[in-house]
Amino acid sequence: MLNKYVPVIATTMAVAQAADLPVREVILFKHGVGFFSRSGDLKAGETARLDFKAGDMNDVLKSLTVEEKGGGKVVGLRYDSSEPLDKKLEQFPFGIGDHFALSAVLDQMKGSRLELKYGNDPIVGQIISGRETAADKDHAAKEQLVMLLDSGEIRVIDLSAATGIKFLDPAVQRQFTDYLRVVAQARSKEKRSVYIDSTGTGARSVMANYMIPSPVWKSSYRLLFTDAEPTLEGWAIVDNTTDEDWTNVQLALVSGRPISFISELYAPKYRQRQTANLAEEADVAPVVYESQIQSLAKSAPPAPPPAPGQARGYAARREMAAGASVMAESAPVMVNDSTVAVSSQGREVGELFEYRFGTAVTVKKGESAMLPFLQQKLNSRKILIYQESQGANPRNAAEVSNSTGKTLDGGPITVYDGGTYAGEALMETLKTGDKRMISYAVDQGTRITTNIDSSRSNIQQITAKRGIVTTRYSMQENKVYTIRNIDAKAKTLIIEHPLRSTYKLVDVKPSETTTNAYRFEVKLAPKVETSFPVKEEYPYYESTAVANLNSDQLLEFIKGRPISDSGKRQLQAIADRKRQIAELDAQINGFEAEINDTTRDQDRMRQNISSLNSVSGQQEQVQRYARQLSDGEGRLATLRDQQRDARKKKQGLERETANLIDKIDF
Repeated sequence: MLNKYVPVIATTMAVAQAADLPVREVILFKHGVGFFSRSGDLKAGETARLDFKAGDMNDVLKSLTVEEKGGGKVVGLRYDSSEPLDKKLEQFPFGIGDHFALSAVLDQMKGSRLELKYGNDPIVGQIISGRETAADKDHAAKEQLVMLLDSGEIRVIDLSAATGIKFLDPAVQRQFTDYLRVVAQARSKEKRSVYIDSTGTGARSVMANYMIPSPVWKSSYRLLFTDAEPTLEGWAIVDNTTDEDWTNVQLALVSGRPISFISELYAPKYRQRQTANLAEEADVAPVVYESQIQSLAKSAPPAPPPAPGQARGYAARREMAAGASVMAESAPVMVNDSTVAVSSQGREVGELFEYRFGTAVTVKKGESAMLPFLQQKLNSRKILIYQESQGANPRNAAEVSNSTGKTLDGGPITVYDGGTYAGEALMETLKTGDKRMISYAVDQGTRITTNIDSSRSNIQQITAKRGIVTTRYSMQENKVYTIRNIDAKAKTLIIEHPLRSTYKLVDVKPSETTTNAYRFEVKLAPKVETSFPVKEEYPYYESTAVANLNSDQLLEFIKGRPISDSGKRQLQAIADRKRQIAELDAQINGFEAEINDTTRDQDRMRQNISSLNSVSGQQEQVQRYARQLSDGEGRLATLRDQQRDARKKKQGLERETANLIDKIDF
């Protein structure tokens, strides 16, 4: 039993010789982690120690880097291990569940010697079994223990009457104590320590860098409109939720969202292994053979296999704004630029942007700080923004152009106009050189109504390509914005008109376009009502295959349609050939009908000749039929020649027509 305590003693000695490294630098990100840098000087033979919350160890083991100056080399890192509770409890011969009765616990300790205090007389013996009796209408449930007393008597004992229980075997008593200690440690939020060992024997300097989960730093802004150029102030809010003070640390804040994740590196991992035995180790069971029923019995069919087991609208993050009516007092308080010392410097860090404070920062543990990181003149103008879904009144807004040369992290903006509170807005992250509109109040001095007029237009255009004629129609919609400015000052209004992919603007161009809207800028004179129409066209198409139209249909198609002269000539040429083909079809059909009639006459005359040859005195009539039969054969030959010539001409015209249809283009 002594060996199990050796690691504890060793760890205690390591802790006694280990030195803490204070925090020197903190970099906070927007995705839930923070970068921490610790450094310090160590004496000869001293080990560096880093303390962490147990839940931070996965990120520490994933990101920790160590640098040592002073001649030594880092040979490894040691840290307090963590083993799953169920694995730790496997070593014990019993288990104590969340709702186990005492009798059930003692039942697992069969054979153990036990002393029960039962009044003034202790009872000593060995545990045979423990049980819980069921309740009935006359008796409540009881927990009982069956024991073999030292006197040899077997007795059933009511555990509820016992005032004390003690295991007489010290080893069993220690097992219970150890079991409860393991459970208590698993539920605690104790620290985990990482120890940095080195080959150096003299004094040296050690630096350790790592990432751990940290609160996201937050931004808030003040936008101040004055007679001069607007000013934008930026404040950063940081929270120290660690268990130590940040004293005179170098602080940096990074705007951007790099990818970060949790990988289970701290808790030991176990694999479930298969059990494999040699065939020769298997027990041999006796075999019972069936008696023969039939000498050529068919084998039974195989058993069936077991049955198989059984997250368009205007996607808007609406800018939140609250309008405020500020009652003027005789001596109003005017809000001016804050008197702050902005010491932060901004710079691009890869795809991210970093604000680094030039002076050291101190934030006590469990406290938060609000630090100014920006105070700069800004290119901005006051405007109105109208979206029909937000009501009849447009919003007071500002068009903010990021001319600071820095990335402005997203956050709330409080707007002051003329030294007084004007409203609030939200702004997404704004890269340098980009611009964004923010709305902060409702303008009650401007009212807008809309009216929609839709109409279906006639044919707009006819085109043809490779035998297909396409007719373009359109549905036109005219939306009129009627704007009334009742204030005695000029305004600039931005109308956000919904962008529909199937509609195209007609005779009007937006000042800019977003993913979901056109933006039209309208200048409003004081106390004036004006209208702003937006006309849109929805085109739709009808396609016709020229090959499916006959000559009359083609000629009818050409009449009264806006077809170019070239197109008319091409369609006319195709119609002419289709007409000639139709005429040849009629000729061929006529020849076919005459050939059939002549053939039938020939068959009838042959039948007559055959009948007259058996009658005397009919030779003259037979001769007449013979002459007619000969003339008919000549006519049939002529008709077949004419039909063949017509078919050849038709085939030539069909090839010409198909070629013209394939090359049609207008």
